[in-house]
Amino acid sequence: MALVPQYIKALIPYKAGRPIEEVAREFGLDRVIKLASNENPWGPSPLAVDAARESLVNVHRYPDPASRDLRGELTRRFHVREANVITGNGSESIMAAIMRTFLLASDEILSAENTFVGFRVLANASGRSKVWIPMRGYRYDLSAMGEAISEYTKVIYIANPDNPTGSYVTVDEFDAFMAKVPPRVLVILDEAYFEFARDLPDYPDSMHYRYDNVITLRTFSKAHGLAGLRVGYGFAHEELIENLAKVRLPFEPSVPAQAAALAALRDEAHLSKTIEGNRTGMRVLREGLERLGIPTLPSAGNFVSMDLGDAARAAHINDAMQRRGVIVRHLSWFGWPTMIRVSIGLPEENEIFLQTLGDVLARP
Repeated sequence: MALVPQYIKALIPYKAGRPIEEVAREFGLDRVIKLASNENPWGPSPLAVDAARESLVNVHRYPDPASRDLRGELTRRFHVREANVITGNGSESIMAAIMRTFLLASDEILSAENTFVGFRVLANASGRSKVWIPMRGYRYDLSAMGEAISEYTKVIYIANPDNPTGSYVTVDEFDAFMAKVPPRVLVILDEAYFEFARDLPDYPDSMHYRYDNVITLRTFSKAHGLAGLRVGYGFAHEELIENLAKVRLPFEPSVPAQAAALAALRDEAHLSKTIEGNRTGMRVLREGLERLGIPTLPSAGNFVSMDLGDAARAAHINDAMQRRGVIVRHLSWFGWPTMIRVSIGLPEENEIFLQTLGDVLARP
């Protein structure tokens, strides 16, 4: 159809992890656990649930387009001004607004090959030129990315920590890279898994930097357990935020989403429980996988990825696990066909995963 641009015709849309209900129906299962989408297995804060429920009486009204209460809490917590904060329907909504706001027809997008696939979809949908730099040892090769910056480079994307590898860029690496980035180039620093990585001694929390050409993106979908409500936020220079606000959709996030996110920010005990549970679960999974002879990648997120060395083997294990009621993520669509990613679950879910994987390996 002539109305559809060729780059849209060729676009492969985002493919999410399979829903529990779908797998249960397909294989006739009574019990299915999902460890495929890096969700918070402990769920949202009870305070967030109560706040969302109480807000439902107001859903006949449009949400506050400025998210004033939520942005106000974010400014107090992270010591910025409201002019430096933007919210959206998940951080990907803000990414999409960045593409629409700042890219000209001749501009180029630069990032790592096989990083977060959601960004790759948005980059391809923009119709702009892309430069994908191969990772080195499952990590961003910032040295090579710095060398790839050209007169056409306008947007650089860095997921820190990265999904799906779990690797992260260190303070020294980030400082050296930013020294190569011209002020005219916008760096998107996607910190979706920030809460899980923030205590690492060499992790570059972007709030300690005040580059005028860096925009930090974070989300309530992971550590705060609000994936189903879609709430993201960003920090940047006020001029960037002012122009992003002109382009973003006017009524996002929704009324319940804003209420829940505000309450979630205030429930520090629930966040601490999640982070500690994730730390324990990470250790259990990595040790269990090691006993099964499966090497894992170091991870600063709430998931563990493993390279099985063979694409057919990875696909087979992924399918066999689903048939037994455990949904994991084969990373072929991310550009890692030999790899599988498993999210940290509740203690009993982690044990079921390890037992099921042991059965698959013993009786494929």
